[in-house]
Amino acid sequence: MTNARDRRGRLLLVAAIGVLAVMVVVSLMVGARPVAPAVVVDALFRPDPSSADHTVILTQRVPRTVIGILAGAALALAGTLMQGLTRNPLADPGLLGVNAGASVAVLAAITVWGITSPSGFVWFAFAGAAAASVVVALIGTRGPDATNPAKLALTGAAVTAGLTAVTTFILTTSISAFDVFRYWQVGGLTARGLDTVAVVTIPIVVGAIIAFASARGLDVMALGDETAAGLGHSVGRTRALGIVATVLLCGAATSIAGPIVFVGLLVPHALRALVGGDYRWLLAIGAPAGAILLLAADVVGRVIALPGEVQAGLVVAFVGAPVLVSLVLRPGRVAL
Repeated sequence: MTNARDRRGRLLLVAAIGVLAVMVVVSLMVGARPVAPAVVVDALFRPDPSSADHTVILTQRVPRTVIGILAGAALALAGTLMQGLTRNPLADPGLLGVNAGASVAVLAAITVWGITSPSGFVWFAFAGAAAASVVVALIGTRGPDATNPAKLALTGAAVTAGLTAVTTFILTTSISAFDVFRYWQVGGLTARGLDTVAVVTIPIVVGAIIAFASARGLDVMALGDETAAGLGHSVGRTRALGIVATVLLCGAATSIAGPIVFVGLLVPHALRALVGGDYRWLLAIGAPAGAILLLAADVVGRVIALPGEVQAGLVVAFVGAPVLVSLVLRPGRVAL
């Protein structure tokens, strides 16, 4: 049984990587200015500064494709971690107050420092997301019932509600802040360069390494905290590592792509139907699957409203909501 599941996991991982490679090519080709595959290859390996197609590919599509890969993979990994840590199949990266913390920090950057460029929000969004997550983790893991996953979820909901109130207050008192903030809030991959990618690559890589190192611990914790402790496993250590990884992954992804929803919620659900509850495969396949989902949403957003674009965050929400509802309605699909 285990060998059969591992074989299926390996096949799905190879398939996911293959589909991701195809989506990368499609992402570089498709847009208001479509280009042929041969032109994409020339732009990547023999760039011509005088070619308008090469300029579009290298300065616009390459950065947004790289951002889509990093943000999609990070959100999927973070969502899988949160569902494992809380044993809540409806948990997502926003459970730690990530989106709310990032939103408050971005608004502070706009209203206090006058920053209006999405690339200028990166450090503020990352710091806000991380700070909110740390507060939730510190409160949610204290006290006699520190190992209760419901406490972490409730703490996250409380902090998110408070930060959301602060965000709403600022937006209702500053029209200029609202005009800038609403573009970032919908979530998207545009208006960021490779310099922005460099800022978040290390946190995402470190967070991914910690996430993969936590896979075995999450499998044991799925049996229950008391059972896991009885088997000699350190529940506190796994939960701490998972929270650190989630902070790094969510903070980095939200800072470069905005508060995109459903990626971290939908990917683990869909994969459980294929590989079961083995967190080794949920995490390994989830990373490319999340990247595929976000890149596909970005590509669809480029072509459904030509000559304009629909942000990837809106496309993911529009498609993800009914898909998630269908998964939840199927018997056995919401069990961890």
